[in-house]
Amino acid sequence: MKKCILLFVVFGFINNLYPNEIKYELIVDNLEVPWAFVFLPDESILITERKGDLIHFKNGIKNKIKNLPPIVAKNQGGLLDIELHPNYIENKWIYISYSSSNDNNSGTNTTILRFKLDGDIATNQEIIYKATPNSKRTLHYGSRIVFDKENYIFFSIGDRGNRDLNPQDISRDGGKIYRLHDDGRVPIDNPFVDEKNSKKAIFSYGHRNPQGMFYDEKENKIWIHEHGPRGGDEINIIESGKNYGWPLASYGINYIGTKFTDKTSIKGMIDPIHYWVPSIAPSGMVYVDNPNYPTMNKSILIGSLKFSYLHQCVIENGKVVKENRLLEQIGRVRSIELDKEKNIYVGVENLGIIKLVN
Repeated sequence: MKKCILLFVVFGFINNLYPNEIKYELIVDNLEVPWAFVFLPDESILITERKGDLIHFKNGIKNKIKNLPPIVAKNQGGLLDIELHPNYIENKWIYISYSSSNDNNSGTNTTILRFKLDGDIATNQEIIYKATPNSKRTLHYGSRIVFDKENYIFFSIGDRGNRDLNPQDISRDGGKIYRLHDDGRVPIDNPFVDEKNSKKAIFSYGHRNPQGMFYDEKENKIWIHEHGPRGGDEINIIESGKNYGWPLASYGINYIGTKFTDKTSIKGMIDPIHYWVPSIAPSGMVYVDNPNYPTMNKSILIGSLKFSYLHQCVIENGKVVKENRLLEQIGRVRSIELDKEKNIYVGVENLGIIKLVN
């Protein structure tokens, strides 16, 4: 308890040094990689730690959820996103993404699972989707999850480090956005259900590693961002059946400085609505629609892992018209969420979850 009080005092002091900066309160301390979190109806918080722990934070106490499925936490893999069913109050379904082998074959891939809670025990577990085949590479799992107003579940799976094979091949998992019914059934109007040998759950393809996603209910659109290589991080609005170009078109280059394509746009493929050079290494994504945050209202907030700040994109007519850096040097911003009153919370690696206040 003393440690927690000290943290509040220190952070309050730092904020007072910079009165024009965004102020914040530390809500949950001592988290390593809070990859995602979600608020339960009683305002307690479920938090995924990438190392494989699912934490239930309530009344200042952290309890670990027991009986989770086997999770392979290595490099970029582990326990990743978490989302509640839109009708959670009635059906109690919780959805997580994580890296697993499942079939005991070597390597891992992204898995989407739903379950219910009985106290702090995970029960009624059902695998919604398991990407195949497994890969021995431990990067680019993607893994953000959102629901739309019709209760379809959308989720991302990164290219798994195999850019030359997975993203442009609809018969293979990886480098895709997927769409399913909430119980894992494939919608009959998915774009590739009639294509021979296709992965029927695919909604869009040609992606690298999307780790930010939100649903715009007013416009009925899915927004994502995705990591580029060295340069070329992107924001995209997802359309059914469309090809987003990776790796045939990109604003990025290889990490060693060489080119892998000379094209930034290809006819018939979707160009990003925004991109970054150099890369900011984006993670987490929310749209702010809350006048209580006047300087951030009508903006998209995105974490920057590379530069350790919160990135603001001011949106007008579906376009980014201005950008700001917030909370500079706060740490690697991994996740961003809103509570039921649309207050903004940010998950920061090796710090915890903070609440933005004005």
